[in-house]
Amino acid sequence: MVERYVMSIDQGTNSTRCILFDHHGRLVSVAQRPHQQHFPRPGWVEHDAVEIWRNLQRVMPEALSDAGAGAEEVAAVGLANQRETTVLWDRRTGIPLDRAIVWQDTRTAPLVEDLRHRPGEEFFLERCSLPPSTYFSALRIRWLFDHVSGLEQRAKDGEVLFGTMESWLIWNLTGGVDGGLHITDATNASRTMLMNIRTLTWDEELLAFFGVPRSMLPEIRSSAERYGEARAVLPGVRITAALGDQQAALFGQTCFSPGEAKCTYGTGSFLLLNTGTDVVRSRHGLLTTVAYQIGDQPPVYALEGSIAVTGSLVQWFRDRLGLISSAPEIETLALTVEDNGGCYIVPAFSGLFAPRWRSDARGVIVGLTSYITKGHLARAVLEATGWQTREVVDAMNADSSVPLQQLKVDGGMTADNLLMQFVADVLDVPVVRPMVAETVSLGAAYAAGLAAGYWPDLSVLRRNWHRAAQWLPDMDPERRESEYDNWQRAVERSLGWIRPPRSP
Repeated sequence: MVERYVMSIDQGTNSTRCILFDHHGRLVSVAQRPHQQHFPRPGWVEHDAVEIWRNLQRVMPEALSDAGAGAEEVAAVGLANQRETTVLWDRRTGIPLDRAIVWQDTRTAPLVEDLRHRPGEEFFLERCSLPPSTYFSALRIRWLFDHVSGLEQRAKDGEVLFGTMESWLIWNLTGGVDGGLHITDATNASRTMLMNIRTLTWDEELLAFFGVPRSMLPEIRSSAERYGEARAVLPGVRITAALGDQQAALFGQTCFSPGEAKCTYGTGSFLLLNTGTDVVRSRHGLLTTVAYQIGDQPPVYALEGSIAVTGSLVQWFRDRLGLISSAPEIETLALTVEDNGGCYIVPAFSGLFAPRWRSDARGVIVGLTSYITKGHLARAVLEATGWQTREVVDAMNADSSVPLQQLKVDGGMTADNLLMQFVADVLDVPVVRPMVAETVSLGAAYAAGLAAGYWPDLSVLRRNWHRAAQWLPDMDPERRESEYDNWQRAVERSLGWIRPPRSP
């Protein structure tokens, strides 16, 4: 039987998807299942890792069935995943020790403040190129050790495994307690605060500082190579790629050359700029991360600007305020007014990520008057995404020798034409969207297909990329800068809301 497809698994913040792609990078079939979001306390966000594994067991056969295909027609499987979300499970039983702590979770904020004073940001930036933040996995491991009785000792005794979602799923797919592969790739490992960004190995000083035993960590592999074969769900199918979701989107957008950038607009938004094989250290609040590593080739790096709340602000507007009944309605509502009426929303629900990195910030709405309607609020919700993108791009331009000339975009929010036009206006560069909007899934498929020989090289993948839409800037420069100044003043009012506890 001819291997006709590559299968991609996108384990995201809200759902797990399985997509089949053909040789031209075209979507053939898709199956998707959401999972529950748990908010047990303010600032806490959790997922049930077992629920996610069960969903994967359903969507993989569903995608095949919808395409009328069998497992023997799948050349390879690639995984993309929500990155910093942390799972700890029992090595012998395969049962998670608690719910997974999601990347949005802010319970480690007190630990972040301690790390900024001792040993200080420079200690971490020199080794892993990441600043102390609630964003990263090592702090969650440390928090669990400090708050779950006996867990740290069990980890030292070799009874506990750690992984982000791709590690958890690959372990289960390849046998689980019966010899499952405990691996991660360099992109995901680069988001833990435990990997040395230059050697791509677990850093002994960081492990010692956080008290994380090496025995609980997965083996770091490249993003595209033959890991092993599935023993569950689709036995015999090769698993050949794993990437963090945002790196997968960069790969799916074929941003293979230094200076090329993409932004994925989903629950949060993530702008990555390819910097080639150079580790470019940001001086303006961005993260240095591994973009991808293909087999034994040198790793490619990127600068990343991570925005915590964009699509989830629309969800809040829908689910918490009840001002719309579906996400697409926000564009219609925003178009009932000509501008924001002087109203700005800063969605610092989990603090502010790049380029400010302020865990003490909380969301604010400023400029309210009796004139403001729900239409103005809807427009302010969309504009918040545009202004946060502008802040990240300004930081990238300051760090990079070549200013951004074009932004490739993907993700669910790119269906909102008003938002995409606003992004082009505030960046003053063209914004382009590809024919295949599912670039996270496509990137995982491309990496898997390269490792399996389904595609021969990167040039073939570039030829698969086709533009579906483009937005050109059309805003008066004076208005652009005046509005940006208003946005920045609004952000200043969000800062310092969470104060450290007073000493007794």
